[in-house]
Amino acid sequence: MTLAPAYEEIRRRALEMVEAGRIDPSGDRETVRQLVAGAVEEYQRRAHLGQGRSLHDPRQMVDRVLRSVAEYGPITDLLGRADIEEIFVEGARVSFLESSGRLRGLDQPTSEAENRHVVDRLLAETDRRLDASSPIVQARVLNGAARLTAVIPPIADQLSVTIRRYALRRETLTSLVELGSLTIPAASLLVAATRTSASFLVSGPPGSGKTSLLAALIQAVPAGHCVRCCEEVRELHVPLTHGSYYEARPPSLEGKGEISLRDLVKVVLAMRPDRIVVGEVRGSEAFELTRAVNAGCGFSCTIHANTARDALAALVNAALMAGENVPEPVVRKIFSSSLDFVIHLDRDATGARESPVRRQVVEVLALVPALHDDFSTQPIFVRSQLGSPLAWTGAYPPDQMAERLERSLPEGVGLRDVLEGRVSLL
Repeated sequence: MTLAPAYEEIRRRALEMVEAGRIDPSGDRETVRQLVAGAVEEYQRRAHLGQGRSLHDPRQMVDRVLRSVAEYGPITDLLGRADIEEIFVEGARVSFLESSGRLRGLDQPTSEAENRHVVDRLLAETDRRLDASSPIVQARVLNGAARLTAVIPPIADQLSVTIRRYALRRETLTSLVELGSLTIPAASLLVAATRTSASFLVSGPPGSGKTSLLAALIQAVPAGHCVRCCEEVRELHVPLTHGSYYEARPPSLEGKGEISLRDLVKVVLAMRPDRIVVGEVRGSEAFELTRAVNAGCGFSCTIHANTARDALAALVNAALMAGENVPEPVVRKIFSSSLDFVIHLDRDATGARESPVRRQVVEVLALVPALHDDFSTQPIFVRSQLGSPLAWTGAYPPDQMAERLERSLPEGVGLRDVLEGRVSLL
């Protein structure tokens, strides 16, 4: 749907007056309303003189333009809906993904110019910018309630934006069991593993719940452990008794001052962490995780992959992107000896009203001493398909890890009790 010329003209005139008066649209809404009403009256006068078509409902036009100038235009309602996970903007077209997994198009007309204005308003509250010198941007917006990723020409053919809403609830391993993502035995194993400073790789496709599971693992870390969390754009919000969060920073207008995710991992290695958390591994920061082995600390991170085995290959490939001339077998050997568990998730749309999208752990693998050049793994819990039980395979983690897990359990409780579900650590 295209915008009516009258709307675009009035909106553009209202924006000019707001900018000329240096008015904060969100802070002085009444003044903005008066300016918009004046722009509508001015348009109506010219229309009556034959310079355009008069408005059928001037009051409705005032409300519509005010929403565009002082709020977020046609997507204002979408941003306020709890059942929407992501919003997509491609030029003048807006679509959104409901929690049911259904992708729908916005039925209100928009223009690329108006959508760009919305993006600029969202970014105004951050230290990020979107312009010719920085045509790609990621930022936390809406007071940290969403992540915005935007690309403009010449990198993209047109304005291309994704706004991903964060779940406001703080997940725990217990809540993930209640949601059906985990079973009590699998969650109890992960609780015991966090007490031993075990290292985790959480994998899955986009939207499968990797960040929620990572947050639940952080929540399970003993209060006395120092946790340092590094992210490109912050998504984790678990309260830490000992530790802190760190967010990467893009370069300034002069191209200086950039702090990359790799820089952050380097810094926290010198801050005596018990656990380093990287929200999402995409590139060279993975190489710095190999140094965590020498630092004697555990680490946790997420990565996009289709299977748990693919996740291990993806982690090695990301580390090689650092360009440190370290052979692939060496990187693989380091991760093989330092990683303890790979937890893989998947998702699908059920169509059910009470639980429209199913996000579940489908594999919990333990890494075992390599018997060949590639990774050697042992499935501990496996789900044959989404909706099926996450069942214990009867296998145990390797001896050294099993001993550490046994020592972390309450007196009189054995690892078999946990894996068979006779004892819950939740």
